[in-house]
Amino acid sequence: MSQLDDKVATSAATIPVTGAPRKRRTSVFWLALPLVVIAVACVVLPMTGLLHDAGKQNLGNTLAPPAFLSGGSWTHPLGTDKLGQDVLAQLVAGGRLTLFIGFVGALVSIGPGTLMGVLAGYYRGWVDVLISRIIDAQLALPFILIALAIIANQGSSLTVLFIVLGLTGWAPCARVTRSVAMSVRERQFVLGLRAAGASEARIVLRHVVPNLAGTIVALGTLQVGTAILVESALSFLGLGIVPPDISWGAMLSAGQDVLSKAWWVAAFPGVAITIVVLLVNLLGDALLTHHDPRKRRR
Repeated sequence: MSQLDDKVATSAATIPVTGAPRKRRTSVFWLALPLVVIAVACVVLPMTGLLHDAGKQNLGNTLAPPAFLSGGSWTHPLGTDKLGQDVLAQLVAGGRLTLFIGFVGALVSIGPGTLMGVLAGYYRGWVDVLISRIIDAQLALPFILIALAIIANQGSSLTVLFIVLGLTGWAPCARVTRSVAMSVRERQFVLGLRAAGASEARIVLRHVVPNLAGTIVALGTLQVGTAILVESALSFLGLGIVPPDISWGAMLSAGQDVLSKAWWVAAFPGVAITIVVLLVNLLGDALLTHHDPRKRRR
């Protein structure tokens, strides 16, 4: 059975799969490269000693403008906030936590989402109906209401934030995974394995899930951007990251009170969020196109 199983799967792997165009692989590389550079910079720069302490306050030098504005100094290249903290140092420290939240938030969403989607798409019947109704019910609830209910009861912390990201992010992942799993279920190699007597669990774990790997990676990438936006929105409302922790969303929240006279306090983290989320979403779209032959340009 094992030899027949592997032989059918091997022959099937050569049927619908075509090599991705070199241009598509190149676009994925050039979209991933700046994200890797940003992540490495957020981790490495604080270790070099070139930046100020992100939490060090200087009440005698509050709201100092960036170096490129009149009155600015290269001692604080991006200026200081209302507590005299260096904006550049906070931007780097906040980026480290923000990217961590995005990565872990994607994992806690894609994990249960993939599981539910595979179960619904492969087994169909009452399993599909039940899971689909749960997905519809979850998508009908605004995420902010779920977040408010959980945070009001449990308080603000990283653990609570990840629970919110998991509860609000799994349903979109499950819906996409379900659709792809339904397609894989009807492929010839799955029908051949089933006819050969392979167990359902073996087919799902050894053949269906590996064929979903590309879609799962692409969905996870897109979910990173979603998690960053959710965290930023919650922190802006005072429901996310709280001091002494620093994130880009928390920096936005801290800068809204002084936006009219010190725009840089909120502008730089806002630009950072926009750039990272844009790059992540473009990368996710490129990966989805890379792994879905129907979306490739011919």
